[in-house]
Amino acid sequence: MTRTPLLFLPGLLCDERLWRDQVAGLAGLARPVVADLTRDDAVVAMAARAVRAMDEAGAGRFAMAGLSMGGYVALEVMRQVPGRVERLALFDTSARPDTPEQSRQRRGLMSLTRSGQFRGVTPRLLPRLLHATNQDGPLAREVMDMAERVGRDAFLRQQAAILGRPDSRGDLSGIAVPSLVAVGEADILTPPELAREIAEGIPGAVLRIIPGCAHLPSMEAPEVVNAILRDWLGGASSTGS
Repeated sequence: MTRTPLLFLPGLLCDERLWRDQVAGLAGLARPVVADLTRDDAVVAMAARAVRAMDEAGAGRFAMAGLSMGGYVALEVMRQVPGRVERLALFDTSARPDTPEQSRQRRGLMSLTRSGQFRGVTPRLLPRLLHATNQDGPLAREVMDMAERVGRDAFLRQQAAILGRPDSRGDLSGIAVPSLVAVGEADILTPPELAREIAEGIPGAVLRIIPGCAHLPSMEAPEVVNAILRDWLGGASSTGS
């Protein structure tokens, strides 16, 4: 059986742990590569680095899944090398740029970080990332540990990249590959209405709302996400909503 090269794109303050269960669970269908999105301060550069990772893996065409910031990067990869992407999956993300208030908040966090007050993900922030049922226990600790591994300098670069990202809504109608759009039902950072907007913009895209999850369904409901991705990888086409 031929395994599909599959590029995974992490979110802000996330590393390979974000997609760990998908890398393991899809090993029979895919040849996964998790991109390093910690080293660049522009989405354009992040996308180019991710494509180079697929070059180094010997992949010509590939499937691609991004979550949150990884979704912004995925949409940029679609602009840079649309002919190389054979399937697209977008989790808990938005095609819109920041609102002025979101940009103000990001710049405030960046200022605090530069002054030596990098806090990563603290218990205070977990309600914005995890479903209420997941905010105590090992998963919450893993999310905080992941942010600490990514660290201060990468956080600043990632926030700069997010601030500078383009409005991708006008690009959605030109995406001509089988596409999946998924979101946790309780996501307050990129809520389901933003996922619906993306799904309605991409011809033939499938929309999946994942119960019992907030912003990190690949960690919160790994088996559900794996099943969704198996369908996406195995289907000849994606239709419906």
